[in-house]
Amino acid sequence: MSATRPDRADVQPGKPRGGSRWGAPWGGRQLRQVTDGVAGGPVLRLCVRLVRRPVLPAVRLWRRNIQLRVVVATLLMSLAVVLALGFVVVAQVSKGLLDAKEEAAQSQAAGGFAVAQEKANTPLSVDGPDATDNKVGRDASTWMNSLVKQLASGGQTAFEVAALGSGEQASGSQGVKGARASGNVDPTASVPIELRRAVNNATGTFKTFSEIRYTAGVGDKAPEPALVVGKQLTDINGSPYDLYYLFPLTQEEESLNLVKSTIATAGLFVVVLLSAIAWLVVRQVVTPVRMAAGIAERLSAGRLQERMKVTGEDDIARLGEAFNKMAQNLQNKIQQLEDLSRMQRRFVSDVSHELRTPLTTVRMAADVIHDARVDFDPVTARSAELLAGQLDRFESLLADLLEISRFDAGAAALEAEPIDLRDVVRRVIDGAEPLAEHKRTRIRVLGDTQPVIAEADARRVERVLRNLVVNAVEHGEGRDVVVRLASAGGAVAVAVRDYGVGLKPGEATRVFNRFWRADPARARTTGGTGLGLSIAVEDARLHGGWLQAWGEPGGGSQFRLTLPRTADEPLRGSPIPLEPEDSRGNRARAAAEAAGRGPGAAGRPAERSERQDRSPIPPRPAVATAPPVPTDPTALPGSGSRVVARPADQSTAQEDGTGGR
Repeated sequence: MSATRPDRADVQPGKPRGGSRWGAPWGGRQLRQVTDGVAGGPVLRLCVRLVRRPVLPAVRLWRRNIQLRVVVATLLMSLAVVLALGFVVVAQVSKGLLDAKEEAAQSQAAGGFAVAQEKANTPLSVDGPDATDNKVGRDASTWMNSLVKQLASGGQTAFEVAALGSGEQASGSQGVKGARASGNVDPTASVPIELRRAVNNATGTFKTFSEIRYTAGVGDKAPEPALVVGKQLTDINGSPYDLYYLFPLTQEEESLNLVKSTIATAGLFVVVLLSAIAWLVVRQVVTPVRMAAGIAERLSAGRLQERMKVTGEDDIARLGEAFNKMAQNLQNKIQQLEDLSRMQRRFVSDVSHELRTPLTTVRMAADVIHDARVDFDPVTARSAELLAGQLDRFESLLADLLEISRFDAGAAALEAEPIDLRDVVRRVIDGAEPLAEHKRTRIRVLGDTQPVIAEADARRVERVLRNLVVNAVEHGEGRDVVVRLASAGGAVAVAVRDYGVGLKPGEATRVFNRFWRADPARARTTGGTGLGLSIAVEDARLHGGWLQAWGEPGGGSQFRLTLPRTADEPLRGSPIPLEPEDSRGNRARAAAEAAGRGPGAAGRPAERSERQDRSPIPPRPAVATAPPVPTDPTALPGSGSRVVARPADQSTAQEDGTGGR
């Protein structure tokens, strides 16, 4: 039988949590003091709690819901694809519109530049039909106004024309000739300085993107994007000036916005559609899986008749059929095992009961023979003594088998009442004294100065302690056996320590198995049945307590029984450490700590007393003196005292026992 695996939060007096040689400078109360001392520490913790409160449920839902993860992943991936596709389409459409606009604008501007230069180079007569455009009676300013009006008249909102004087105009000033433009355009604000400098400093046609800005007070028209094409020409007097064509991009911008809105609308529909498709597809797969998970949980809870509902002939249906077949086979196997176990328990119980009648008859006959052995020859008298001894052991084995059968059948009852464990320990020691005297072993009791009260079944607790003490005496190799009692918080504990052969690595996991022995060749001088520790661990479980074992080869062993102070109260720890203070590991660590602290450590009373508790194991031939330990152990968690944890290197030595010697 395996022992219940208890909590490992054993409470050790005088030892810091984590096993650090400097105590626990960054744990427990000290950590809170350091954090509270930092400016903004409580505020930071409050902010963290406020952030974690809504985040934790969302994280939990994300981790547990595969359908949500698949839908969100599909949504994000489809959104990324739509955005990438939208950027590509918008870029291509924008490039195409601008290229077409530039080509048309350059063609239109080239024609206008040619017409303007031709008008400036063509001399006209006074009496000619174009006498109004002749140089005679006209200055260059009037001619330029007429030129801008004529060039802009063919645009009809398709473009605007602006003329600026060259030279000083590139520096931002208007010069003597001023600036002229059609359609209430502000030429100096609409034509960028960089373009004007390029036109003045080189020959040829230049272009750039800018905004058409209009003069204030005339309809307050908002600026609009435009393509500006400029070139330097000469007027009727041969003076240079700059002529610019401004082509609004309003239609192209409207077309691009239409493309963007179309792509955004289509992309939104695509993302929603893909998410819905993913949700539906995943739902068809996840729903049977969730159903199987729920049925598996109910099967593990013992409802073996649960089955999946199978519809169709697809892969999910085949999975459901396989799951149902597995559940049916599992139910059949469990039923067979239960029947077999029931038959075995009934067989053991029936055999134990049926053997009582012939055993009683054999016992009566053996008692008669044993009483008359003085009249027999030595060989027959010895046979009578052996017969009586083996009958005693046979009766004990039958009693243990009956008790085990009660535990297996769940018929064991607990008769709990307040008892003082000191009285139980005294009765156990009185019963083990003859064996201890025969083994030249002294049994010492520590921690019995104060009452150790608990609600327990005195008969069962006494049986557990009797097994532990007798085993300790038998395996103690003539050295002292120490029985230690302690109580703290909501628990009481009794530990039995011996300094004998101990337990090898791995044996502490088998010590409570039925009929297991550490040394099969070792004789049972006390006539043990091999079921004592198995019954003891069942008694501890019946109380809601722990029975654990620790040992090291050649260093002895310790068995610890921990019971709740009040019946049905859960245990949170034990007032006695499972690994004793005088173990080799603890003594080595104490020596290392003493060497590391240096001479100044001698002035520390707490550390000095702790090292004094770790006395070496007494020699084998002599009567040993048990290592003293504090009678007032550290309190359990939740009792107001500081809780300390076992160092990491001791955890392996404190495996919760389902094993033994």
